[in-house]
Amino acid sequence: MEKVSVRIKDIAAKAGVSTGTVDRVIHNRGRVSAEAEKKVLAVLKDLNYQPNFIARALGANKKYRIAVLMPDPKRDPYWLEPYNGINQAESDYTSHGIIIEKFIFNQFDPDSFVVESNRLLEQAFDGILVAPLFYKQYLDFAEKCNQRNIEQILFNTNISEYKHLSYIGQDSYKSGRLAAHLLTYPLKANPGTVLIIHLAENLHTSAHLMKKEQGFRDYFENDEEKQSIMTVNVSTPLPQSMVEQFDALFNAYNDISAIFVSTSKAYEIAAYLEVVGMEHVLLVGYDAIKENIKYLSNGVIDFIINQNAYKQGYSGVESFVNHFILKKEIETNVHLPLDVITKENFEYYTFFD
Repeated sequence: MEKVSVRIKDIAAKAGVSTGTVDRVIHNRGRVSAEAEKKVLAVLKDLNYQPNFIARALGANKKYRIAVLMPDPKRDPYWLEPYNGINQAESDYTSHGIIIEKFIFNQFDPDSFVVESNRLLEQAFDGILVAPLFYKQYLDFAEKCNQRNIEQILFNTNISEYKHLSYIGQDSYKSGRLAAHLLTYPLKANPGTVLIIHLAENLHTSAHLMKKEQGFRDYFENDEEKQSIMTVNVSTPLPQSMVEQFDALFNAYNDISAIFVSTSKAYEIAAYLEVVGMEHVLLVGYDAIKENIKYLSNGVIDFIINQNAYKQGYSGVESFVNHFILKKEIETNVHLPLDVITKENFEYYTFFD
């Protein structure tokens, strides 16, 4: 049924009650007799009445301050997409009274997360959109937020130990299973060791990477032919040191058939494979960033699983609008689609210039 704009006085007249009674029923404030409430609710249902929360918020000149706590996009191109999504949502919803302030931390340094989160808590915010990459440090931060009754929406990484309004991102476990499925048929034709590479991440603080690995391994556990799978953590982001680690890695395993990169940095592995002439090794990773697309388009990377990073950022802000202004119920878990990108369809999934 199409929404109808009606006045409170019209509702009151039809229900046979005062405008004050209608106002108390709509806003759930003040005492109303059961009979009067029943009459008003029946009229509201009959008229398909929807309160104009946006107009009300604008009329009250109410501002909602949202803090964003996320990694530095200058250090890792993956984070540019949610950063851009947040900026676009801020632009779209400024007229609704949304004000956003960003607190940027170094994704390779847990202490940086602590510094920025403490700086954030020195100010007053209605809600916080956070990428909780560091497990222990986030739990300390979440406890402080809950003590202050600050609503949180998580994106990219889901940590369930503390209550939050919503999580927006992929199901990490299922994305790992998808990566394994993509490699199943090629591996039957070209069997060998499969490497899971956690590239430039601290595994002790990265719960989402562990879930990806678990999903990947569990898929092959159920496969009739057991697959030889090894896990490697390349921990430093320094290019020269990475090359040295890659040299040692590929010297240690001379029968590598496939590599699963659990982060957005598959392009680092692809660059190395191209230089040493190992483009035949199957390679699957995450995210349609331009560094990955370069190697996807020339066939060094075989598959990319898109994490919809732009939408994670945009939807995080939009969810706060729905919660604070439109008074809508927010889903606890918003799992975005698991899109598989190849060189045949990558142009439909890129957002960079």
